[in-house]
Formats: sequence, C-alpha cells, structure tokens
Amino acid sequence: MKLHELQTSTGSRHARKRVGRGTSSGYGKTSGRGQKGQLARSGGKTRLGFEGGQMPLFRRIPKRGFNNINRKEYAIVNLGQLNQFRAGSTVDAAALLKAGLIKKELAGVKVLGKGELKKKLTLKVNKISETAKEAVEAAGGSVEVI
Repeated sequence: MKLHELQTSTGSRHARKRVGRGTSSGYGKTSGRGQKGQLARSGGKTRLGFEGGQMPLFRRIPKRGFNNINRKEYAIVNLGQLNQFRAGSTVDAAALLKAGLIKKELAGVKVLGKGELKKKLTLKVNKISETAKEAVEAAGGSVEVI
C-alpha cells in the first residue's frame, strides 16, 4: 500500500451540523432541540440510572453483604499437588511459585488436605489445615508455620 492509495474509512468524513443559522437551514430557531423541556437546555442530560424523579432501581433494591477492606487472601495449594517436589526438599512460597502451583503469593500460602502426600517434605507456609498437617507428619515430613 502506498500513500496515494489510502482512503478514509466510511462515515469518518461528514459536514458538521451548523445550527442556529436561520429557519430555512432546517436547524434554525430552536436548533434542532424542540420546544423547551430538559433536553432543550444546555447540559440537559440526566445522569445514568435517573428515572425522572422516581426512586431509582439501584436505591429500591436492598443492599446485601459487606466487603472487608482488611481481608487477607491466601494462595491455595492442595497436598496432592506437592508430590512433584523431590523427597526431603523444603517447600516454601518461592518454590511453589517457581513450580507454577501458585500464580502470586498474595497474603501468603495455605495448604489444604485434598489429595495424598507420598513424599517426606518440609513445608514453610503461612497457614495449613489440620488434616493437611497430619498427612505431612504421617509421611515423615514437618510443617513450619511462618
């Protein structure tokens, strides 16, 4: 394609509507805004969700729940996923991140008891469930809560 072959996209070139230029122009007198009313005024638009003075829907519907701004979200790992590590190795957030078991550390790592652990591992995590802790110790490993 060369510069002289370029064309404008359809609808991109059109004349600006010249309003208030006499009655014969078609946009004289009220300039295409009709007779009075909210839409004839400058800035005559309503905000999103406005229902003409009726109580808006978002205020009529009851509010539910609560968002805790201090919520801590933990990266979750199940016991069955830890079998990919070598026996006797130390598993912490950095090792889990490198192995691709967690995407980011968040507020820490929590280990849950789903699956079966077949290797002796040392876990250094922020939280661990009771069943997961028992399973790790039954496999000969140890748990350090940091």
